[in-house]
Amino acid sequence: MKAIIDSPWMTAELEGFRDAVRRFVAHEIAPHQERWRKQQHVDRELWNKAGDMGLLLADIPEEYGGSGGSFAHMAVVFEELAYAGDMNFGLHVHAIVAHYLLNQGTEEQKRKYLPKLASGEMVAAIAMSEPGAGSDLKGIRTTAIKGEGGYRVNGSKTFISNGYLADLVLVVAKTDPAAGAKGISLMLLETRDNPGFRVGRILEKVGQKGQDTCELFFDDAHVPAQNVLGGEEGKGFAQLMTELPYERTLVAIVGVASIERALELTVAHARERKAFGQALIEMQNTRFALAEIKTEATVARVFLDRCIEDMMAGRMDTVRASMAKYWITDLQCKVVDQCVQLFGGYGYMLEYPIAQMYVDARVQRIYGGANEIMKEIIARSL
Repeated sequence: MKAIIDSPWMTAELEGFRDAVRRFVAHEIAPHQERWRKQQHVDRELWNKAGDMGLLLADIPEEYGGSGGSFAHMAVVFEELAYAGDMNFGLHVHAIVAHYLLNQGTEEQKRKYLPKLASGEMVAAIAMSEPGAGSDLKGIRTTAIKGEGGYRVNGSKTFISNGYLADLVLVVAKTDPAAGAKGISLMLLETRDNPGFRVGRILEKVGQKGQDTCELFFDDAHVPAQNVLGGEEGKGFAQLMTELPYERTLVAIVGVASIERALELTVAHARERKAFGQALIEMQNTRFALAEIKTEATVARVFLDRCIEDMMAGRMDTVRASMAKYWITDLQCKVVDQCVQLFGGYGYMLEYPIAQMYVDARVQRIYGGANEIMKEIIARSL
């Protein structure tokens, strides 16, 4: 499938890249969805295969092991994953950590970790949320206290995507518990051979069951002194605020691509399904509902395309990213729900893709910053 309208940022080179991504997704990702949902994580080898294809860090400079593309290349990757119905491959978190390293890390940190993230040798996760602190990051309790030989991290995190397979975890921790937001730092914690690090159970979610979302526990887990992101304590909160637009724009990309897929699936069903002697598409209620969805999908695509262009130009701001994240994910859930209704009883059966889209979509309004927080950020700009 393709976008509902032609995107102005697409080029002939990107079309060729899209074809390669689509073939990879069709061969290496789409056929394994059910098995991954049952085992609650993708195969570890997928990360290496995607790394060989240059898909993991498509927008990271070649000097750091990336593919040297623009944000448009990552947009293509996420669109194709969504068009195929994949919500299991935790590439979004991996890419987000890479951008923290690229934009906030020291030169030594970038050269040490980015090539390994690009190849799939290391899988990345970011550990923000805790049992008692979600969107309010100032409320975190995990600490990283400096001592002889580096830092000792203590605490726990929850809802951590890629937690089961992660080799590198960007941990949000308090290096100065008495300093509030100014005491927060981001720590680069390697999980291998780190006896103070433990992965809890893979959490049983409503949807996205093939995405390994876990609890993480730190009991004097070791982080070398040079692994404070950026090399300086106390900058974690500012670093988080700077990089959040990237994450929220990626969430919006998945939202629009999912809306476009839901519309295509539902139009095809409405043409084939008959009721009272005529196809559903011939009934005014169905036609009007689909007309509304197509209009909303088009408006969302135009807005998203502008956001992608702004990301490519380096002018995307927090307010615009918050608008895109909140409005598009709200619309995604609304549209998918309407499409389930048009499918009737079949829409409630998980063997139909629209049902899987329904359960996978709901968390889009929660992760990456709850939509209520997005509205608060937007309101502050008034």
